[in-house]
Amino acid sequence: MPNLAPWSRELKGRFEEVTFDSRVLKGNRLGDPHQRPLIIYTPPGYEQDSRRRYPCLYVIQGLTGQVDMWRNRSAMRKSYPELVDELFATPGVPPCVVVLVDCWTSVGGSQFLDSPGTGKYHSYLCNEIVPWIDQHYRTMAQAEHRGIAGKSSGGYGAMVTPMLRPDLFSGLATHAGDALFEVCYQPGFPKSARLLRDKHGGSFDAFWKDFRSRPAFSREGDDHLLNDWCMAACYSTDDDGTVRLPYEPSTGRLVPQVWERWLRWDPVRMVPQHAESLRKMRAIYIDAGTKDEWFLDLGAEAYRRALADVGVTDVFFELFDATHMAIEYRYPLGLKYLAERLA
Repeated sequence: MPNLAPWSRELKGRFEEVTFDSRVLKGNRLGDPHQRPLIIYTPPGYEQDSRRRYPCLYVIQGLTGQVDMWRNRSAMRKSYPELVDELFATPGVPPCVVVLVDCWTSVGGSQFLDSPGTGKYHSYLCNEIVPWIDQHYRTMAQAEHRGIAGKSSGGYGAMVTPMLRPDLFSGLATHAGDALFEVCYQPGFPKSARLLRDKHGGSFDAFWKDFRSRPAFSREGDDHLLNDWCMAACYSTDDDGTVRLPYEPSTGRLVPQVWERWLRWDPVRMVPQHAESLRKMRAIYIDAGTKDEWFLDLGAEAYRRALADVGVTDVFFELFDATHMAIEYRYPLGLKYLAERLA
């Protein structure tokens, strides 16, 4: 075993953090910051050859993720920056610029979509960050050399962003991404209804008041209620900012017209509408743990089958023995696949 302390690993590439002043996030309904940290990794050799250009991989986070959390370390494991650097310091792996994007919101996340309930995070990523990176770093600034990767809600964003913007992205890697909504979301609605009834007087307003008065996630069910509200803020908010829940809070009974708004954003159901663009993708990587608590392994399989139904069969797909948690060791596999296909 190497005699190396866990806090002193030497990086071969370089991470740079900047503050990005977003125009499209100004005035968002939640009042969340429009100035966001942005972390950019340049691989070994980037500084030595000023003429060389690189593929660019965008990495986005799961629900409640904020970009500085990438530096967190689990016991006996490497941090995400170390995993990225180790990958691109490996001989034979095509070097890439890697961009870590912050799309956090105070209700948990943005699903990387434009919504009057959260803000214009799809526009932020696609119309502001991508051009800025191409202007300030030596990227290969064409869709054929640009990919996006993420886990959970980040995996969802990795699936839908290339469908919405095939002019920008030709590759994706999704690790346990949100998909097949009736399997990953709907089973939790009755539990949320009980939690609202028993702990918050049947009111999401009361939940948020309570949630913000104490340490986050310090009570049972906080994660269920935050997830439901956040997804509704992303998928089913009216233009005036009214967040529509897909179920009755008092019973958990589905509200069909709102639930249909959610289903329109299900990656599995989006595939047929974007079949032509998906057939032109250069890299699609899909994986999930077979014990995923939200059954996102089933969503991964449904997404793979939806792709096959429209003729997209050149796909990396793997289910592996794991839950939804502690699967950061899978992330370099997706990045490597994208690097090889997009270089």
